[in-house]
Amino acid sequence: MSMKIFYKSLICLLAAAPSAFAQPKPVPVTTGVSLELATYRYAVIGDITYTLHFHIPNEKATTIPAKEQLEFTLKETTQPLQLDFKQPVGNITKLVVNSVATQAVMSNEHLLIPTTLLKSGKNTIELEFTAGEGSLNRNAEFLYALFVPDRARFVFPCFDQPDLKAVFQLSLEVPSDWKVLANGWMKDSLPTSSSYTSYRFAPTEKLPTYLFSFTTGKYSMEQQDVNGKPATFLYREKDPGTNIDSIFRLHREAVKFLEQWTGIPYPFQKMGFAAIPDFQFGGMEHPGEVQYKASALFLQNPTKDQLLARTNLISHETAHMWFGDLVTMKWFNDVWMKEVFANFMADKVAEDILGSQQFNMRFLQDHYPRAYNVDRTAGANPIRQQLENLQDAGTMYGDIIYHKAPVMMRQIELLMGKDNFRKGVQEYLHTYAYGNASWNDMITILAKYTKADLHKWNSVWVNQPGRPVFDYQMTTANGKIKQLTITQHPESGEKRLWPQVFDIALVYPGSVKELRVNMNDYSTAIKAATGKEQPDYILFNSSGLGYGLFPSDTAATKSFFRHTGSVWSSSAYLNAYENTLAGRTYKPAELLRIFVTGLSQEKEETNLKLLTNYISTLYWEFTTPEERSRYAPEMENQIWTAMQQQTLTNNKKLLLKAYQDVYTTREAGKRIYDIWEQQKAPMDIKLSEEDYISMALTIALKSDTATNVLAAQRDRLKDNDKKDRLNFLMPALSAKESDRDQFFAALHDKKGRAKESWVVTGLFYLNHPLRQATAMKYLPESLQWLEDIQRTGDIFFPANWLNAVFGYYQSPAAWKVVSGFLDAHPDYNPKLKNKILQATDNLHRAQRLLP
Repeated sequence: MSMKIFYKSLICLLAAAPSAFAQPKPVPVTTGVSLELATYRYAVIGDITYTLHFHIPNEKATTIPAKEQLEFTLKETTQPLQLDFKQPVGNITKLVVNSVATQAVMSNEHLLIPTTLLKSGKNTIELEFTAGEGSLNRNAEFLYALFVPDRARFVFPCFDQPDLKAVFQLSLEVPSDWKVLANGWMKDSLPTSSSYTSYRFAPTEKLPTYLFSFTTGKYSMEQQDVNGKPATFLYREKDPGTNIDSIFRLHREAVKFLEQWTGIPYPFQKMGFAAIPDFQFGGMEHPGEVQYKASALFLQNPTKDQLLARTNLISHETAHMWFGDLVTMKWFNDVWMKEVFANFMADKVAEDILGSQQFNMRFLQDHYPRAYNVDRTAGANPIRQQLENLQDAGTMYGDIIYHKAPVMMRQIELLMGKDNFRKGVQEYLHTYAYGNASWNDMITILAKYTKADLHKWNSVWVNQPGRPVFDYQMTTANGKIKQLTITQHPESGEKRLWPQVFDIALVYPGSVKELRVNMNDYSTAIKAATGKEQPDYILFNSSGLGYGLFPSDTAATKSFFRHTGSVWSSSAYLNAYENTLAGRTYKPAELLRIFVTGLSQEKEETNLKLLTNYISTLYWEFTTPEERSRYAPEMENQIWTAMQQQTLTNNKKLLLKAYQDVYTTREAGKRIYDIWEQQKAPMDIKLSEEDYISMALTIALKSDTATNVLAAQRDRLKDNDKKDRLNFLMPALSAKESDRDQFFAALHDKKGRAKESWVVTGLFYLNHPLRQATAMKYLPESLQWLEDIQRTGDIFFPANWLNAVFGYYQSPAAWKVVSGFLDAHPDYNPKLKNKILQATDNLHRAQRLLP
């Protein structure tokens, strides 16, 4: 039977097939996984089991043969069954449906199973095929399966939607000197030849396809107990130091806390994790096989910020075992639910470790700057977004769901009370354990534990983008406050109210008086302020609870650094920076100088990190090249002097990194080069191998004469993974424009973009302000390729691509490229358009803020 005739027969069968109940509307065969298809399949398909076998050849160039047996129940057979498989039909070499061999027919990324071969009740499909490799992230000595959000269909035929959970039975045949790790326990292993071994794994709990995973390769292995469960850790680090014990300890602490808070024991059969070189994300929460970015786990001479980041990352991925894995969203429009709870619970672990004061400061530093970076832009998106097709699910991810949503959850906890909130979440987890739920399901349960109107509250916080702008009016008489009134309005868009709780601090020469504000209206009189002494100034959001653009008083400038080491300082720095970008209070150059002056006075490490981040942005993005040139010698001297004045080694290290970031003078360049060449940092600062790699990259960027630095740094390395990364980056930092052109041109092909973290790093250096004179020509194509990047890349790649390309541009010519592209594409994918507007917001603001 020809393909054409076969496909026509499917359509005829679809039209004529009888049904025992109302015949469902035919579902079009379209690319991706449409909401319509997912809804239909959820209604008719159940009891799914995948039995999968992959043979992983030792040679990377050799294809991966695979076998699959898919079992499921079907309620009706009036239309062809659509199995998701984004590979050519030629990849399928055998197809047997309910014991009948048949020819594979593919259409729009789907394997179509005709109704004549299907039956009500249990069905079995057997396949032999060549696995797709993109989502297997294949390297010369290891590979890892990463299927979030809809990438399982890139590798094997499946129902690739989150609400069709299934049991997975996996076997792998791999080179005998490779280690393996998967979701289930290893049942047994058997040599199949002199060079290959086959491993069989126990059936998993019910999982969605995006959480099915495995990794195999030339790993080292460590096994330890985690709260009564043996856990396996795979890694490739040559010199792990004391990190391995720390990593297991952090998992123990996170599991213990989460079991106590949720009231539910660790919900999966096993624990396991792998450290992946140059992993695309910080981590991915596959049960039994959590994948982490190796550099986030293996720390050498770490700063406090790096240690806290590792604690947060491990707590985040562990929290996913309950939030996302035990209970999974029904559809990826609620992907933010699993991420917000993972971040929220990771923050609770951090609070348990740090104490309330340190936690409040860390919460503000971690979440607010990144949330504001999106929410202040014309491309701001709500926490909960609409999604019509899973092929666009990657665009749902971003700093709103990771960083605004935890602020929202903290507000709802304040609204309900901690005990009531916890009871509601526990009921939610018990009700939907090993199943799926939506945000509306969650809100319905939480509403039982509060008298507040959560649905109204949800409307503005979750379903709409943007942030409020706060202002105040204060009248005084005889040195006393007569009335203090706080108002709020949207930064943009229609009028709406963000009900929330925050604190303000009345600051006096020798004391501070903190007052709680319950902002439930557009204007609120602060009764507790009446009769108080008139303050020198008011610090808004002093405890870091509130969310929005708060006032920043220039009267605070003289005492900016009076309360160093506290959440008050973090809030003051944040408010000043946000008002500067909004065109209020300070000019960028003015705030830059204030912050640089404070580097010797701020003693708290994470506050110092916040300051140096703001200094970098203000210097490179909101200071003209001419002004930078004039200010550079003075600023470099101030930073170096501040480094000498700091007493803590990690503070010195942060300032050395800031110095490395901003230096442009010959004298400063020699200092950095000498440190790199001698492999010895000043003032007892301890630098890691990654620090010296970063230094070599900076030297290559800033000195046309340092042509041998990267090659020399590469030759110092023992780790082949790190050598490969440096080899990839060398053309992006070449002094020859033609080499840089070739580097960029190679990114047009998706194979050239395979190592996404390497690509992002290369683009950052390629488009650095010091190279923009020759890099402007890359901007149009960077936008033109974006849709292909979204189709072929992982979830964070489009945003990371745009930020790496456009992050440091400030010129009218660069903004003209962006605005011209958007004008020329009025019907452009709205979610990608938002990503462009988010990534280029500082570029847009520079048009107003720069002289």
